[in-house]
Amino acid sequence: MTDPSASAAARRPGEQALTALGLAAPDPDPADASPHSFPGGGRWRTEIPSCEGPEALAVVLKESSRLDVPIHRISQGSGVWMLTDAEITEMVEATAERDIELCLFTGPRGTWDIGGSTRTDSGGAGLRARGHAAVAGCVEDAVRAGELGVKCLLVADEGVLWTLHRARAAGLLPADTTLKLSALVGPVNPASYAVYERLGADSINVPSDLTPDHLTEIRRVSAAPMDMYIEAPDDLGGYVRMYEVAELIRRGAPLYLKFGLSKAPGIYPYGHHLRELTLATAKERVRRGRLALDLLARHGADGDMAPLGTRLPGTLNRFEISS
Repeated sequence: MTDPSASAAARRPGEQALTALGLAAPDPDPADASPHSFPGGGRWRTEIPSCEGPEALAVVLKESSRLDVPIHRISQGSGVWMLTDAEITEMVEATAERDIELCLFTGPRGTWDIGGSTRTDSGGAGLRARGHAAVAGCVEDAVRAGELGVKCLLVADEGVLWTLHRARAAGLLPADTTLKLSALVGPVNPASYAVYERLGADSINVPSDLTPDHLTEIRRVSAAPMDMYIEAPDDLGGYVRMYEVAELIRRGAPLYLKFGLSKAPGIYPYGHHLRELTLATAKERVRRGRLALDLLARHGADGDMAPLGTRLPGTLNRFEISS
């Protein structure tokens, strides 16, 4: 396990100049650092989200090579059912060549069906799967994606998460399938984070407005990998937290750094009518990743990246599955 105190030696933004002006910040408290890391070593991995099809994927892979941006995971947000078998197979093969995990979203969501409550000020039931038919659609997506070689599934409903976890345990999905919880239903406290882990989540996306103290609270109860937008899309707040990356890693490891894009129109569900926008934003997400990684390097905090090609979460706590 990596020593979390090692990152405390990294330079914080503006530290030298502020110290010279008598405005130095207190030293980081070693007690608030996460003691956890990924299996196989490393405290952070990278993810490029909103990669909606083979063409966008090709743009991301080309740009990541040009800018030397290491990628552990690529995720898609529109859903398995928005891709043909041939498109999924092309994405599986392209990511496998680079040893990158591909994550596809499962099934229908409340924001796209007839549930009017999702359009109220309260948001109603949000992205959750409404009724048996929606759960069945998510399971259909999961089985189809698994048969086509997809190893990671993105989930936005706790019932679907538990169902897919049970399906994985029963051999209906490959045993090495990982389940990723969507940012749109992400937990905001340590108790709920631990519940999602026990329901079967292998990585859990927390909202991007959580404070470093919130991350420390979560890490006191769970070692499950955490996903967090370093730059969030506007529908998730539009937060840009690049200067906090080193501290977010120190507090939240093991952490997936997600490079989203603010001030960009939504592209879900994707179709070719959104082609130019989707390709342009895919390219810019990789550039945003390069900016964040450069910032880490300038501060001497770019060590402890998990080896490329690693994807499994390690041993996690689960609710017992009754027969």
